[in-house]
Amino acid sequence: MKKALIFDLDNTVYPVAAIGAQLFAPVHALLEQKLDSDTYARVREDVTRMPFQKVAKIYAFTEDLKQDSLQLLRELRCDEAIEPYEDYLQTKDLKIDKFLVTIGFTELQWSKVKQLQIENDFKEIYIVDPDKSAITKKDIFQQIKEKYNYTYDEMLVIGDDPESEIAAATVLGIDTYLYDPDNRHSATKAIYHSDSFTGLLDILD
Repeated sequence: MKKALIFDLDNTVYPVAAIGAQLFAPVHALLEQKLDSDTYARVREDVTRMPFQKVAKIYAFTEDLKQDSLQLLRELRCDEAIEPYEDYLQTKDLKIDKFLVTIGFTELQWSKVKQLQIENDFKEIYIVDPDKSAITKKDIFQQIKEKYNYTYDEMLVIGDDPESEIAAATVLGIDTYLYDPDNRHSATKAIYHSDSFTGLLDILD
């Protein structure tokens, strides 16, 4: 029986595309100026779904471009209301411990949480910030287990990224639920794979 649900934030609770263009405009402008058009197009897509530091490494950014981009990203805040995915609302009243574990810049991620008005949905909220620490999502999952005396069998990690939270949970032996509303992933190691949260409710019944 599951006792703890661990949610990702970006593209799991809400769609990044709904705010990405406006929010990241200063960073996009810098990258567009410094990168060729094909690389820029790929980078712009990737920064919506993975940590910037990983993107910078994949595309071999110069140190100057990386640092200039990081400085802009550290200053970003979301100051507009964000609507969660409609089917996320089905999870708000679940009588089970829920945690939010998200990766990104601390102040930016907290501003999204506040604009989404979801602080009270979770027992605890953890922000994994590669700009400040080497702590990973896997480390946080272990911390949650130990702090609340769960077994790994009693936990379920829910997210959109097979290479991030899903991979980290799989290594630990935690069951995983890949939330994939746009059907982007044809193959995955996730235990559960669905385009909605309706399937999640079925698992917990």
